[in-house]
Amino acid sequence: MTATLITGGRIIDPSQGWDGAGDLLLDGGAVAWCSLSGTPMPAVAEPPRRVNAAGLVVTPGFIDLHCHLREPGYEAKETIASGTRAAAAGGFTTVCCMPNTSPALHDRSMVERVLSIARQQAVVRVLPIGAVTRDLAGKQMAQLGEMADAGCVGFSDDGNPVWDATIMRHALEYLLPRGLPVIDHCQDPSLTRGSSMNEGSVSARLGLKGWPAAAEDLMIARDIELARLTGSRVHIAHLSTAGGVELVRRAKAEGLPVTAEVTPHHLTLTDERVLGSCCGYVGLEPAGRGAETPYDTSAKVNPPLRRERDIAALIEGLLDGTIDCIATDHAPHAQEDKLCEFDQAANGISGLEVALGSVLSLVHRGVLPLPLVIEKLTAGPARFLGALDGGPKGRSPLTPPGLGTLRAGAPADVTLLDMDAEWEVKPEAFLSKGKNSPLAGVLLKGRPVATYFGGELAYTHAKEVA
Repeated sequence: MTATLITGGRIIDPSQGWDGAGDLLLDGGAVAWCSLSGTPMPAVAEPPRRVNAAGLVVTPGFIDLHCHLREPGYEAKETIASGTRAAAAGGFTTVCCMPNTSPALHDRSMVERVLSIARQQAVVRVLPIGAVTRDLAGKQMAQLGEMADAGCVGFSDDGNPVWDATIMRHALEYLLPRGLPVIDHCQDPSLTRGSSMNEGSVSARLGLKGWPAAAEDLMIARDIELARLTGSRVHIAHLSTAGGVELVRRAKAEGLPVTAEVTPHHLTLTDERVLGSCCGYVGLEPAGRGAETPYDTSAKVNPPLRRERDIAALIEGLLDGTIDCIATDHAPHAQEDKLCEFDQAANGISGLEVALGSVLSLVHRGVLPLPLVIEKLTAGPARFLGALDGGPKGRSPLTPPGLGTLRAGAPADVTLLDMDAEWEVKPEAFLSKGKNSPLAGVLLKGRPVATYFGGELAYTHAKEVA
């Protein structure tokens, strides 16, 4: 394997507080040296390949704690091969795949099947998340111990909440010695039955049953109390409400083992996006200005898109450390899953390839600093996985130490960003099989131009980088 020397870029590594111009050497599948470390460059066996990164930002490879690769069972929506290509195009070098496959990832054999496919076909690292209950049905606890031994990094019933508090408690108690988390989709199903979007003025206008924010807040509050009771780790998936942010903030202030993630779409879109056309974008610029086309199923997601005041609270949660990471909740669907009545349409957005560009809109507007965004995509999720100092003691045997950092010896997972590249979102050009996106026609600024996994080029958008 020939060494690679990336020169002249702006290196941002929040794990070490680095932000400055410098050079980075990748050798033998690991980071070998960075000029910002102040140490001399080591000798390499042969002259390295040189990559001119002038004008680019160089960061650790992004880590997505929440994505759906669909395989096995739903290969028409996505496969491990297509999903990881999309991940690399989005700057991600590690993705954690959710268990809502068919069959579900609820036993060791299914986890090993996914890992076997990933070893053969994935272009980036795939870390599995196992189910909490068999078939994600919420009735019988799955084989948590055997799946942990097989390499699961956490456990979740994905889009289903672990609604039975006793099962949730037992799962937390069982996982406590291993230090692995339960990742919960927080939703009180009794309050959301039959609902398809956020409860508010837009749902009333469209005549759609609303999903109240209280349904999320109630389940978050329950999970926080169970974390207090058991001492075990709870992670709040795709946090979307102002009330939920405050609940997590208080739990952290008490020192409880509670973490949370937020998605790019919950940071940049409101429930008005369901009205269609140019409605519901916050800081994003649509390329065209058409008439309203209500009941836009591309904006149907669970939890639903909320209001601007919720977005403001989520941004504040990122700024003050309440929210630990940004995760895509990449949910690809076949075309027919969205071409139907709104209340019958599948939930989800194909997000891996637009995640960075969406969040960078907040950077370009001066709402979030770039190093913080990079931290929430790299060191934050790496600490959650136990792969960095300062994270929990629990770590999957498949998770290499040193993810999310550019320190010497870390895996050579690196993303190069062009902050000034302007581009129009064209879902038909996605590498993902899922073309379902409410950002079609939106103009974004900033994108990954090269992604290195293990020191080898996994994706490039710019020919000069290749």
